[in-house]
Amino acid sequence: MTETITSPPVRTGTPEAPPALGGLGLFTVLLGAALPLVDFFIVNVALPTIGADLHASEAVLELVVAGYGVAYAVLLVLGGRLGDLFGRRRLFLGGMAAFGLTSLACGLAPDAWSLVAARVAQGASAAAMLPQVLATIQATTTGPRRARAMSLYGATAGLSMVAGQILGGVLVAADIAGSGWRSVFLVNVPVVLVGLFLAARAVPETRSARPEPVDVPGTFLLAASILTLLVPLTEGRAAGWPLWTWLSLAAFPFAAAAFYAVERRADRAGRTPLVPPSLFAIVSLRRGLLLIVPFSIGFSGFMFVIAVALQQGAGLGPVAAGLALAPLAVVFFLFSLAGPRLVARYGTRVVPVGAALQGVGLALMTLAAWRSWPDLGLVELLPGAAVAGAGQALQLPVVLRVVLSEVPAERAGVGGGVMVTTQQSSLALGVATLGTLFLSLTPGMGMRDALVTTLLVQLAGVALTGLLSLRLPRTIV
Repeated sequence: MTETITSPPVRTGTPEAPPALGGLGLFTVLLGAALPLVDFFIVNVALPTIGADLHASEAVLELVVAGYGVAYAVLLVLGGRLGDLFGRRRLFLGGMAAFGLTSLACGLAPDAWSLVAARVAQGASAAAMLPQVLATIQATTTGPRRARAMSLYGATAGLSMVAGQILGGVLVAADIAGSGWRSVFLVNVPVVLVGLFLAARAVPETRSARPEPVDVPGTFLLAASILTLLVPLTEGRAAGWPLWTWLSLAAFPFAAAAFYAVERRADRAGRTPLVPPSLFAIVSLRRGLLLIVPFSIGFSGFMFVIAVALQQGAGLGPVAAGLALAPLAVVFFLFSLAGPRLVARYGTRVVPVGAALQGVGLALMTLAAWRSWPDLGLVELLPGAAVAGAGQALQLPVVLRVVLSEVPAERAGVGGGVMVTTQQSSLALGVATLGTLFLSLTPGMGMRDALVTTLLVQLAGVALTGLLSLRLPRTIV
C-alpha cells in the first residue's frame, strides 16, 4: 500500500486586506474628531463668566485658550506616530478616555491656575486622539467610500468649530444645576463614555506595516518651534510685551531651522523623521497645507473677535452671541452635504468659488458692523453669515481631502498628524494675531472701528486663500 503525501497549502504573497470601517465606526471616529475642535471654541463665550467666577486676569484667561491650543498643536504629530507604532484604535481609545478625565478636571477646577493646567492636559489628550481619526479613515477606506468619509470629516471639522461657540453660549446661559461655565467642560464626559462604548465595538485596529520609533530630537525641536512662536503671540499683549516675548520670537526661526535640518538628515539616512521633508514632495499635500494656513487663521480669529465684540461691545448675552452665528453653521452643514457631488463634477474649482463667496459674506458682515453698531446681532449678521458659511463649506472639506489624497497608507498617521498640526497651529495663530490686533485697536479706535478694521484684514486673508486655491490639482485622487 502506498502512502499519499499531501503538501501543505501554498501561501500567496497577497497581503491581507485592511479591515473595513463601517457606518457606526465612521460615526464614532468623527465624534472623536468633533470633540477637540468643539472644545477649542466652546470657551470663547464662557471666558467672561470664567473670569468673574474665578477672579482670573485677562492674561490667565488667555492661557485657558492658549494652553489647550498650544499643547494640542505641539503633540499632534507625535500622536500620529504613536498610533502608527502601537495601534490607532488603541491610541484613539486611550486619548478619548484621557480627554474625558481632563474635561472632568476642567469642570471641577477650584481656581484659575488649576483650570489652565487641566486645559493643557486636555489639549495633550486631544493630540493623542485626533490623528487616529484621519489615519483610520485612510487605512480602512478606498475609492468613493474614502471620498465620502473625508468629505464628512471636513464637514464635521468646520461645523464643530462653529457649533462649539453656539453650544458654549447655550450651556453657560442654561446654568444646568447651577454649574454655570463648568458645564461647557462637563458636557464632554457623557459624550466620551458613549464614544468609548462605540469605539470598542465598531472601530477596527490598524497600524503601520513598517512602524518607526519615535523621533525624539524632532519631537523636541518641533515643540520648541511651535512654543517659541505661539506662546509670546498669545500672551504678549496681555502681559505688556515683556523682554521674554521678544526673545522667544527671536528664537523661533533658529528653532524652526534646526528642526528642518534634523528632519532632513534623518530622511536622507533612510529613517522616518517626525515630519519627513520628502512628504512635501507630494504636490497635493504641499499646496493644500499652504492654503489651510490663511483659512484657519481667519476662521479662528473671526470666531474669537466676534464673540468678544458681541458680548463686550454690543452687550449681548452668551446665548445671543452664540446664536448670532447659527446661520453660518446651518448653511455650512447644508453645503457640506452637497460638496462631494460638486467636487465629482467640477473638481477643486469649487474652492476658489467658495473663497469668493466667503469674501462676499465677510464683506456683508463688515458692512453690517459699520452701519448697525452697537445693534449687532442675529438679524444684522444673518445675510453675511449665511453666504460666508456656504463659502467655507466649499473650501474646508475639499482642501482636507486634497491634502491627504496621495499620502501612502503606511504614512497615514504621519500625514494626518502634519495636516492637523498645521490646522491647529494656524487656529491658535489666528486667535493670537487677529485677536491681538482687535484688542490692541479697541482702546484707541473704539470697538466698532476696531472690529471693522480686523474684519478687513481677514478679508485680505480670504483673498490670499482664493489665489492659493487656483494652484490646487484640478482632480482629487
